[in-house]
Amino acid sequence: MAGSRKKVLWVDDEIEFLRSHIMFLETRGYSVVPLFSGEDAVALIKEKPKEFDIVLLDEQMPGKDGLTTLEEIKQITPDLPVVMVTKSEEEQLMEAAIGKKIDGYLTKPVNPSQILLVCKNLLDAKSLVSAQMKQRFIRSYSENRTTLADSLSTVEWLRMYEKMVKWDLELDRVDDEGLRQTHTGQRSDCNRLFSNFVMENYGTWVKGNAGAPVLGHQALDRHVIPLLKNGQKVILFVLSGMRLDQYIIFEQLLRELYSVKRHYFYSILPTVSSFTRNSFFAGKLPSEMVARYPQLLGADNNLLLDSEEMLLADKLKECGLGTADPLLFIKGISGTETKSIVKKIKNTSSLLVPVVLDINNFLLDNASGMIQDLTNDESGLRELTKSWFLRSAVFTMLKEFAGGNHTIILTSDHGTTFCSRGTELYGVETEGKNLRYCIGKDISTDERNAIFLDDPTHFGLPVFNDGSSIIIAKENYYFVPPDKFEFYRKHYKTTFQDGGISMDEIIMPVGILTGRETV
Repeated sequence: MAGSRKKVLWVDDEIEFLRSHIMFLETRGYSVVPLFSGEDAVALIKEKPKEFDIVLLDEQMPGKDGLTTLEEIKQITPDLPVVMVTKSEEEQLMEAAIGKKIDGYLTKPVNPSQILLVCKNLLDAKSLVSAQMKQRFIRSYSENRTTLADSLSTVEWLRMYEKMVKWDLELDRVDDEGLRQTHTGQRSDCNRLFSNFVMENYGTWVKGNAGAPVLGHQALDRHVIPLLKNGQKVILFVLSGMRLDQYIIFEQLLRELYSVKRHYFYSILPTVSSFTRNSFFAGKLPSEMVARYPQLLGADNNLLLDSEEMLLADKLKECGLGTADPLLFIKGISGTETKSIVKKIKNTSSLLVPVVLDINNFLLDNASGMIQDLTNDESGLRELTKSWFLRSAVFTMLKEFAGGNHTIILTSDHGTTFCSRGTELYGVETEGKNLRYCIGKDISTDERNAIFLDDPTHFGLPVFNDGSSIIIAKENYYFVPPDKFEFYRKHYKTTFQDGGISMDEIIMPVGILTGRETV
């Protein structure tokens, strides 16, 4: 925001009678934008969400009243301070305003000094919070540097990733580009070290050696099967492509409805649905799946994605949980289907109901599952994620089952990462859609930016057709054919991709949601 003057949006249908108050604030260093209606206020904040420092909002207005306007403003910019100005002193009205996260409350008639005082209190407090945040960030940054100098365990990497994502979310709320760049640099260092850690240890993890984390093919056994064996009804939401920052946004909204416990697992490699989702539901590594179901391996060496229901049904039978009734397996949902799906779930005798959708398809209506031409940064992805979720069929279903007798599990099979660096991939004759991994006969790339496996079985992968090898990109690299380097670099730089080795793609949250009254 240009200049040092704080900007006030004052919304009142009788704003013409408040000219003297506006002049008083402007002589005290504030810039005031007057509006007559809630509709205009919401439209302006949607257009310029970071334009204002505070909103003064009349409670009684024709059309969109103050409480409705307040709620819509908070959905757009949750951290924008809003002060309600009203003629009423009713306790019920105050409780409603507080419930919608009002930041201040004034009763008419108000004098200019009251308005000035509430503005100074809220905005000075905001500056103080920003200063305290900067101090906390500097301490955290220094602590992380010390921690990263040592070798981290799988659990320590989980905690480090949580810290990185926590600061992603906190720095979204402050206008400090310097802090954001510093954090981005440390996050990049983390990803580099984490990628090396995975490459060095993954081969032993798939063999079940000591110190291995829970991997994607073990997630059902760890988090779902024990609940089913105890007779609990479980609705399993698998939002494919969901990252931890997106999950935390969902979790914050759901904590008003559920008690939440969060766990983690590490996705298998490559972090793409054809491998991770099949492995998740089968409870098997890709090599084990192909040994049992050879028809799963397609001609392009990817696994076919239409067999999740069959794989899960077999997994449940292996665990003694099979039934004669067909499994209710829901793949993809829309708003128009929500009521009928909820009814089916309530009527089914099955203890487990999986609900699977690609979150990024829903965000973009893009059948490829890759986020392209969406935003130029991860903050934009988070804003879009929250907006989508609040209006989604998933949230509608979760609200419907709150307080019921189901345990809700919210997780993913893999995440996505924000790519910014291209690396040349050789030996590929045709253009591929997978930019973070490649399976082929004579492929090669810069080994500093990826891992090359001429023996895929070392990573629990099947023997590919024609003895093909696999290359998996690490950190935030994506593969670029050398003859089309500039085209690919420009087209895919600053896009979200999957299939590779990064914290965002591998470290997967598992939210266990139970109704508050049952806890």
